[in-house]
Amino acid sequence: MPFATVNDIEIHYRLAGQGDQTIVLVNGLADDLMAEDAKGLVDHLGITGFHLIGVSMGGMIAQEYALGYPGDLRSVTLGCTYAAPGPFCSRMFAVWADMAPILGVPFVMRDVTLWAFTVDFFAQRPGELAEFETAMRYLDQPLPAYLAQLATIQHHDTTSRLSQLSTPTLVLAGEQDILIPVSLSRQLHEAIPGSEWVTVAGGHACLWEHPASFNAAVLDFVRRHGKGD
Repeated sequence: MPFATVNDIEIHYRLAGQGDQTIVLVNGLADDLMAEDAKGLVDHLGITGFHLIGVSMGGMIAQEYALGYPGDLRSVTLGCTYAAPGPFCSRMFAVWADMAPILGVPFVMRDVTLWAFTVDFFAQRPGELAEFETAMRYLDQPLPAYLAQLATIQHHDTTSRLSQLSTPTLVLAGEQDILIPVSLSRQLHEAIPGSEWVTVAGGHACLWEHPASFNAAVLDFVRRHGKGD
């Protein structure tokens, strides 16, 4: 697996596909492809003029990137995320932070699974559910890294700065998201001048549960903000 040493840290990344445009993907909590210093990684790889897509905690990182380095971007998509957690999400993440040192990260992520998928997914797709639960059971992220991520999403707040975001922006939510309520994503959209808003099938894990719906919405937006547009 490729790693890049950036600002004295090692970042795991993955490259896939080919073409004349680049999409940089930043995923969410407990993912081993996450990176605080996304700017250092894309500079290391010589990537610029790209489309940035961040989901959940990745959407929070994408907000900071778009605010700090707008000249790097053609567009930014913020999926299933918020400007600030508010009292509901803050308490949820605090509970997970209390549970993790006692029960372990894999146990907590099994609980996260209950919030991430819809009731229909649990009822109708047992094979995929078992595969996802197995991946969570063997998750090997170190506890300090997991707690640091939880602290980040608890204290993330771009509310006062979003009016400065000038990059073409799509805010996307899974229409049944209960982990990060759709109302919080809607508030994020309303705070970003000129941003577009779309909901897709599924809950917080809509990109896994209904990838066709998620991909169609994102690719339509990306194509409209591609090279020469």
